[in-house]
Amino acid sequence: MSYDLLVFDPEVAPRNRDEFMLWYKDLTQWGENRNYNSSEGTSGNLKAFYDRLRVYYPPMNGPEAYVFEVSQQVEPRTNKGLFAKLFGSASKQPAPKAKFDERFVTDYSIAENAIYMGFAWAIGAEAYSDVVSAAIETGVGFFDVSANNGVIMHDRDQLETLDIL
Repeated sequence: MSYDLLVFDPEVAPRNRDEFMLWYKDLTQWGENRNYNSSEGTSGNLKAFYDRLRVYYPPMNGPEAYVFEVSQQVEPRTNKGLFAKLFGSASKQPAPKAKFDERFVTDYSIAENAIYMGFAWAIGAEAYSDVVSAAIETGVGFFDVSANNGVIMHDRDQLETLDIL
């Protein structure tokens, strides 16, 4: 079981909820002739979104997959969300590197017009905040797959109304 979120190309996905849900159901049949572990050939700003998010949420599979057997040192996580945008970073000093928390390894399914992400439940709230922030920054749409009647937002203005702090 995972905490699932979806981002999509807002120029492609239907805006009507019922039509969107039909589009989503078709999308998740995974019938495209493509490598779902690669962001190559995605539409709109999906590649920019993926490149930004995978820094802190490395993929579980594919050419950029996290290697579990190797003790990897990474930059510590910092809040890249709305709080950081409003108030800036608390410190200008570089932080020491820390061991990566493997709970952040993420299962991505990358379609032409959408990216489906499965996160560990333990980091669901943080992933939600980071995905919404990255969606705002890159101009992709957002769907909260795991929520009952989850929000579907196509525009930055809509996304900025979400409580992500």
